[in-house]
Amino acid sequence: MKIEKLTAKALERLNFDRYLLAVSVGKRAEEIAKGASPLVNMDPTVDKFTDIALVEIAEGKLIISDEG
Repeated sequence: MKIEKLTAKALERLNFDRYLLAVSVGKRAEEIAKGASPLVNMDPTVDKFTDIALVEIAEGKLIISDEG
């Protein structure tokens, strides 16, 4: 799936909150970089950590909340 479609799908899941999406992708990408296993069938040695995080959010594999 193209990055634009993934971003649109992820934004829809987060009520179109771009800030929440950016923060969520950043935090999850950092977790993956530190050794967390991806929740989707992607290889962190090949794929970018941010792409993996975006796919996880777009596919609903992560529960993202804007509550503290």
